[in-house]
Amino acid sequence: MDGVRAETAGETRDALNARGEFAGKTVLVTGAGKGIGRASALLLAERGAHVVALSRQRADLDSLRELTHCEALAVDLADIAATHAAIASATPADFVVNCAGIVERQAFLDTSADTFDRTLAVNTRAPLLVAQQCARGMIERGVRGAIVNVSSIAAQVGTPLHAAYCASKAALDALTRVMAVELGAYGIRVNSVNPVVTLTPMAEKVWSDPARSAPMLARIPLQRFAQPDDVAEAIAWLLGDGARMVNGTTLTVDGGFRAG
Repeated sequence: MDGVRAETAGETRDALNARGEFAGKTVLVTGAGKGIGRASALLLAERGAHVVALSRQRADLDSLRELTHCEALAVDLADIAATHAAIASATPADFVVNCAGIVERQAFLDTSADTFDRTLAVNTRAPLLVAQQCARGMIERGVRGAIVNVSSIAAQVGTPLHAAYCASKAALDALTRVMAVELGAYGIRVNSVNPVVTLTPMAEKVWSDPARSAPMLARIPLQRFAQPDDVAEAIAWLLGDGARMVNGTTLTVDGGFRAG
């Protein structure tokens, strides 16, 4: 009997892989226009998902839709009402990737209240609002879904000129743990990924200077920064059935940076 079950399970996995791991599932991805969000949207669509893509820039969404036939919604996630309206208009999601984020480099002594509030609005409050609304829908439909919040090693490593950003990502990791504890009762898993410097358009502005990047690279055993696809693969794994017992964790994608 065990052999029959194993053979059947193998056939099921083969069939799933043939049509895509996320076939028949809807994944909502914020920040899908560029960087990690775009790489995630492309990868998940490639694996069969119907992608609901959120981004501020309509042009980015239009180009993504040409590649993936995704459902595209232009929205500023710092706007609470607009965020609620966008999620309400979207196809109900089985999975969520909270990837939208901003960074403004300011010394701690010069960090303004406006910068701090704006950074937390996008990097921490928006994931809360998006996940709340999507999770309510999952619970109503009886969906045992998964949510991935894209954080950063800056949540745990003090980074000069990044006071607001570090604070927003540390708060996001704390939020992830609370979400995992409360939503786990409904079969909804919540995890975060904490990448090292990832060469997105936003990061390239900061790390393109060799004088700045060289000391950071020297601390990474793999001797390179992450690419968006590296992080997208980790996100897809956390969403997938292979991570079905992984909940409330922070998956570090840093090439060994924090091991040293």
